Amino acid sequence: MNRQRSKILFSEGKHHKPLVLDGASGTYLAQKGFLAHPYLWYSHLNLDDPKSVKNMHSEYINAGAGIITTNTFRTNPAAFKKSNIGVTNYELVNRSVKISVEAIGEKNIIIAGSNAPAEDCYQTNRTISLFELEYNHKKHIEMLWNAGSDFILNETQSHWDEIEIICKFCSENNLPYVVSLYFNENLKILSGEELGEIINFVISYNPLAISFNCVSHQTIRKFLVQKKIEFPTGFYLNCGLSLVAENMISYCMEPETYAETVRNIIGPDTVFIGSCCGSSPLHTAKLKELIGELY
Repeated sequence: MNRQRSKILFSEGKHHKPLVLDGASGTYLAQKGFLAHPYLWYSHLNLDDPKSVKNMHSEYINAGAGIITTNTFRTNPAAFKKSNIGVTNYELVNRSVKISVEAIGEKNIIIAGSNAPAEDCYQTNRTISLFELEYNHKKHIEMLWNAGSDFILNETQSHWDEIEIICKFCSENNLPYVVSLYFNENLKILSGEELGEIINFVISYNPLAISFNCVSHQTIRKFLVQKKIEFPTGFYLNCGLSLVAENMISYCMEPETYAETVRNIIGPDTVFIGSCCGSSPLHTAKLKELIGELY
């Protein structure tokens, strides 16, 4: 059972080669010509074009991904309530995870249920209440888990209040989870706390791993020079994406270049490695080659 396998692999990371996490969903679908929903990002395609979402998952699996991420980056209640799309929040999440389940078939692939920040990823100031924030994460995590995710991947988290809600809820309910942090070049999360402080806090709640995503390789290296993390760790970094207009990608790091930039980031505690904004299955394939070479 993949839920049990995810716990074993993450807890014994030093005894396994890192798993390859898939790459971007939204920006990859944008490259294919799909338009984002104003509130649901690209999760609306789970209803409007499920075949294309399933094909995307299959592309990443065929490229070597051992973990695929549900296309649920904006199916959370705070975003969903603005969408008026004609289905319930539960139905949207359930369909989204079902597509992932269908894509893996009988393959031994782990499904990461994507739980995004309640509001915009790079938003500094909170506009919803603490009650709404708490409801948003608890409900979304619960829906992702009940729909069939193997673990909860709390992505691009950069505010202490919601990180605390996530850690406490997952820990209290014995849910396997990862917190993946976003931080700025000053090595602080967006709510102002030092990255090292928030890492220690998250680890105290015993997640499967702590991760970092959507930051540049220069920024993560700057941090790793200062602090060694002796805990299961994952990375999926920004591939140099620059969106100058809707569906227009002005620059993206080549797959070979990206693989080489992360070569020295992989260490004995690395349990998974992937790619974030601007990436594609070509990046996944190069990471799979790199893991094969290193291990």
